[in-house]
Amino acid sequence: MQGLSASLVLIAALAVVAPIAVGLLDPVVKVPIVVFEIVLGILLGPSLLGWIESTPFTDTLADFGLAMLFFVAGNEIDFTAIRGRPIKRASAGWVVSLAAGVGAGFVLAPAPEAAVIIGVALCSTALGTLLPIIRDAGESTSPIGTAVAALGAVGEFGPLIAISLFFTGKQVGTASVVLVGFVLLTGVSIFFASKARHTLFHAQVTRTLHTSSQFAMRSIMLVLSSLVVLSMVLGLDMLLGAFAAGVLWQVTIARAPEADRRVIETKIDAVAFGFLVPIFFIDTGIDFDLGALTSSPATLALVPLFLVLLLVIRGLPSLLAAPQGSSWAHKRAILLFGATGLPIIVAVTTIGREQGFITSGFSSALVGAGMLSVLLFPLLALLQLQHKATTAPAAALPSDSSPHPIQQKHDGDLPPSSASGSGT
Repeated sequence: MQGLSASLVLIAALAVVAPIAVGLLDPVVKVPIVVFEIVLGILLGPSLLGWIESTPFTDTLADFGLAMLFFVAGNEIDFTAIRGRPIKRASAGWVVSLAAGVGAGFVLAPAPEAAVIIGVALCSTALGTLLPIIRDAGESTSPIGTAVAALGAVGEFGPLIAISLFFTGKQVGTASVVLVGFVLLTGVSIFFASKARHTLFHAQVTRTLHTSSQFAMRSIMLVLSSLVVLSMVLGLDMLLGAFAAGVLWQVTIARAPEADRRVIETKIDAVAFGFLVPIFFIDTGIDFDLGALTSSPATLALVPLFLVLLLVIRGLPSLLAAPQGSSWAHKRAILLFGATGLPIIVAVTTIGREQGFITSGFSSALVGAGMLSVLLFPLLALLQLQHKATTAPAAALPSDSSPHPIQQKHDGDLPPSSASGSGT
């Protein structure tokens, strides 16, 4: 109990230190907050100082944080805005990334399970990290913002489908049937939720929004826990249920008064990015096996290798989603944004390590590459956008879709998001 108490206090302290560190560095370089949270977890965890221990309780809180991260991801994307060419081309690019990633996985680790783990990790995009960065750059209403939103949506939902198919302990055929059943059930729920007016529901939300009843937040937790538990009962990955819960909540609350929706989104941010999500990323750092990563030069060399593979395997196919008439600077920015990944990498490598498909060194190398991608790629992408704005300020790209692909605005992770910054 004493170890648990000390760990909880230190984790809470690190969650406070991280945004302060981001603020101090912000004038020099914009570092996503998730990078600080993971690094601080590594620093105080067993790999270095050994002040914080991973406990079942903190691991459970971290799981809730990861689920909340993907709930926010599902809640943030307006799928009607990215439908059509952006989502179709982003989906095609993701399929290419998955095939190339699994192929690279077979070269690096011939075992089929390990190859799929590597492939899924390399075809992900950190939606929660990218949305706040795109917004702060003033690109959320541009064709570039639409393309990145589409890439992020597919780059998180696609890997969740792959995880549910291949790592649930079922045969692929059985898993496919279960997955289709889950998708149909949630799809029907989302369809009817989008058609109903929810007048009584919205009235109850309004009445309790500023009282201790907090009907909206209690409803969110009910939707989230119900779909997470349903996905787990069906043997699917819980993150699929969390993502679907975010989409379901989005359409349920869509017709509520705008002022109420803004307040609710603020409350979601407070629960997610003020409490649960930081615990997930700090716990990721605590569990990071730095010793295994540095045990041999070959293992350490995997970090830059995986970083390059993210650019090639995820970044290059992301160019399919580039708006028509994009400049080379915009294409380079989309390549870099698409190759930014971390939350899915953390999730899938944890599965692979716990089930014995990949070694701890492999897992740490992939997570390390994901951390570097979150640190470097968005910054380099923004430089490309700034260069384009400087050289051709009057240039305008044709819009592929509605100019509002991103519904919610916050400085959270997920993600992984970026509080500078900064994830699911």
